[in-house]
Amino acid sequence: MKPLSRLLAAALGLMAAACIFPAFATQESSPEAPSAQEPSQESTTSATPSYGHETARATRAAAQRYADIAKSGGWPRIAKPLGPDSHGKPVADLRRRLAIEGYLSKDASDSANWDAALTDAVTAFQANMGLEPTGAVSRQTLRALNVKPADRARALAATAARLSRMRFHFGDRYVTVNIPATAVEAVEGDRALAHYDAIVGGKRDPSPQIATRIISVDVNPTWTVPASIIRKELLPKLKRNPSALARQHIRVLDGRGREVDPSKLRRLSASRAARFTFRQDPGPKNALGSLRINMPNSSAVFMHDTPQKKLFDRDYRFLSHGCVRVEGVYNLAAWLLDPEGQKWDETALRDEVEQGRTEKIRLRRPTPVAWVYMTGWATGDGPAHFRHDIYNLDRGGKSKPRHGRRGRR
Repeated sequence: MKPLSRLLAAALGLMAAACIFPAFATQESSPEAPSAQEPSQESTTSATPSYGHETARATRAAAQRYADIAKSGGWPRIAKPLGPDSHGKPVADLRRRLAIEGYLSKDASDSANWDAALTDAVTAFQANMGLEPTGAVSRQTLRALNVKPADRARALAATAARLSRMRFHFGDRYVTVNIPATAVEAVEGDRALAHYDAIVGGKRDPSPQIATRIISVDVNPTWTVPASIIRKELLPKLKRNPSALARQHIRVLDGRGREVDPSKLRRLSASRAARFTFRQDPGPKNALGSLRINMPNSSAVFMHDTPQKKLFDRDYRFLSHGCVRVEGVYNLAAWLLDPEGQKWDETALRDEVEQGRTEKIRLRRPTPVAWVYMTGWATGDGPAHFRHDIYNLDRGGKSKPRHGRRGRR
């Protein structure tokens, strides 16, 4: 059996096996009524969720479709960037390429001229790849167009296999993080109400795949620095300049909770220094920002604000130590705390932050949350969505989150 066929067969088997186990219990037996409040984030939408009840099934079916395309000879290779001024054979090849994947009808694939329908098809393709939707074939778009259908089928089959292992009870309201897409969605009533850009774990500190529940929003949180960051980042700063921690509002505590002069740790080894607690006070410089979305899990990860808002403007957002930073976290937190919008909204949360107190606001009802690793996924019978396999999991690489680490960011 060929490798791709084995992967498809494994996905089918895991999908069947997953049905044997009970769903991850994330809600009470009486479901909550649909909310009257929808997140007002700029990227509000009402699209089909990226990860929903039917995603695993649709992704498994898409893997077979793309495998069939590969067996039938694949699609034309596009030789160079193209745009509305292009014409001739390169445009005809582009039309055939997009028609084979389902972005154009077969009737529209015969012309060698660029028209509005082709612009729309390229724009739709770019959106499904997570690229800037310009409607013209840039070099980035060209690379995505020329990925072989067998590779696309492999990504879909690998995602279907991973999803089959997720024991997640969706409920009527839930939150998803798609790690390769660096994206967060708020979902209610089978609709993605809002989409938030995110910053997720880098290659050395990958974000884990987890299914749990959000239980609270922590206002003005402190941050307990993980031992790995103490060793790799803080101790070198401390040895160069004892006042470096004070500038970042980080205090050092001993095993009894007593504050220690950081300068006394300069001569300690990295391993001994990491035995102390390094805690950053709340405030504008806190690495977690002003809000933390708390979700108990064995990997000690969570979702949070960040003082480094400009990082959301980057195309590459695999920059954290495992946690997920959310653009628009105030909006997401308000939706989590108050489905009806009667008490909490973004303004109310900012007022709470301004008071300066560290407090934990518990959700009236815990909300399911899933962090998933989807490099290829489908929401229906049309073209699928794809992202780069940043952790190299599709070809057998292994993500190695460090379980139990305190307060990663």
